[in-house]
Amino acid sequence: MDVKEQILHNIQNVLAEITDRKPYIKIDRPQDPNHGDYSTNIAMIAFPDVKSKFKDPFKFAQELAAKLNKSGELNEIFERIQAQPPGFINFWFSEEHLIKELGKVLDKKEKYAGSDNKEKTVVIDYSSPNIAKAFGIGHLRSTIIGQTIYNLYKFLGYKTIGDNHLGDWGTQFGILIYQVIEKKLDVEKQGVEKLEELYVEFNKDAEENPQLRDRARLWFKKLEDGDVRAREIWKKLTDTSLKEFSRIYDLLNIKIDYAYSESFYEKMLPEIIRECVDKKVAVEDQGALVIKFPGDGLPPAIIRKNDGATTYLTRDLATIKFRLSQWDPKLIIYEVGVEQSLHFKQLFKAVELLGWAKADMFVHVRHGLYLSSDGKKFSTRRGKTIHLFKILEEAVGRAEKLTKGGDKRIAKAVGIGAVKYFDLFHNPSSDIIFDWEKMFALEGNSAPYLQYAFARTQSVLAKVKSQKSKVKGEIQNQNLEKEELLILRLLIYFPEVVRDAAENFSPNLLCNYLFELSQVFNNFYQKHKILGSKKEEFRIALTSAVGQILKTGLYLLGIEAPEKM
Repeated sequence: MDVKEQILHNIQNVLAEITDRKPYIKIDRPQDPNHGDYSTNIAMIAFPDVKSKFKDPFKFAQELAAKLNKSGELNEIFERIQAQPPGFINFWFSEEHLIKELGKVLDKKEKYAGSDNKEKTVVIDYSSPNIAKAFGIGHLRSTIIGQTIYNLYKFLGYKTIGDNHLGDWGTQFGILIYQVIEKKLDVEKQGVEKLEELYVEFNKDAEENPQLRDRARLWFKKLEDGDVRAREIWKKLTDTSLKEFSRIYDLLNIKIDYAYSESFYEKMLPEIIRECVDKKVAVEDQGALVIKFPGDGLPPAIIRKNDGATTYLTRDLATIKFRLSQWDPKLIIYEVGVEQSLHFKQLFKAVELLGWAKADMFVHVRHGLYLSSDGKKFSTRRGKTIHLFKILEEAVGRAEKLTKGGDKRIAKAVGIGAVKYFDLFHNPSSDIIFDWEKMFALEGNSAPYLQYAFARTQSVLAKVKSQKSKVKGEIQNQNLEKEELLILRLLIYFPEVVRDAAENFSPNLLCNYLFELSQVFNNFYQKHKILGSKKEEFRIALTSAVGQILKTGLYLLGIEAPEKM
């Protein structure tokens, strides 16, 4: 239980003595330190329930604060708990508790803020690129955000399962098989970029000759029916793509537990369709089978086309049934672009209609788009995209200019880190305009800035003959400078930030915290002497703790923390 949870628990207990109502309790971290380290407006929220007993919200807040001050648990953490008009309750950490928490960071090291929730299983569906398409900038968001959410939940002790749902089925394969046959190509001699060109060419041709799409659909139907030639071409398309994906994942240091592709669920599809019909969830409509959602404001969704071919929804239903039976998760998270919002609303509702699970155990983390400098979105279909491998190569090249001696290992850590962090510090739902300058800004919210702050902590510690691992008692009696207090107060928030980033599926919350910590430490470093000062031992301990939190935080973001820059 972190500090915020302890406050919440104690407020709930005090409210229970006064009212039977259980209002929502919001606890904030004030931007102005004069308003405390934590603050809540619960007295104003709950006042209507107790106005017969108290004159105004401030009087109610005073009563709550008085009762909270009697809590032995909170007295060990806060030096004072005080009501302020018009009805806030503010909490100030004691210096003793801040020092005690510093000791915990140094003792637990990389395990600080971790926890144990192994009885809960979380499945995270992320990356999920389409076969026969080069890894574009658009694939980066799902891969990076999904991996970070995975890291967060695993760090919090959940049994965490990552599943890379590869797109190796559907009408697009009818398109590619048709193109390969028409152009008499040897797939094994083609790279993924050439296969993507075939897809783009087809869509341009189909604009002038729409009947080509019927031929593509026919070839996908043949693929589903087991046509030998179609299957042979499809297998070669898949093998070529997987080699390309492995190259990208290695460069990004992405490791996903499973890679069950859409075709894996092929044998389950007749059973899924039969169950939908038997439970009257799906009905026939103009030769197709559709699921209707009366009263939910959702349009009907097709699970079998009038030519007998299945759809993306059918395969996603099979995927969920497999995951439920295989892993029995408490939560399934899909990190997929915002353009798939309607699909997932239909999918989760269909699962509920089938009686497999409640819709609230599924979450769609909707990421926005990468946009070009002119604000336009990239499109594979129109041939307007940026291939990710080229971006990563250029990022490493730019990073070599920032590192001493052009160290390639450090350049890779800085370059790949810059690309990842630039994505992650944005809210997942926001669109992003690709910007090299912001990505490598040494004075802004960027991975190189955080990595440099970490390297600075390690430079200090490298000069210490024996790195301190604990804070000795006498340090508690020293007067703390403003900059030292700011660091201590930030360190204590780390467990809360990690939990909030996971529960809100928002890696940007962790990025904001690490950036703030880096700024505060750099300010402390500029203003105060560390080695050779009267407070050397304490300041070494403080520097070590900052380095540990930065390293752990960067690790959770999937970013390396080089000791030298």
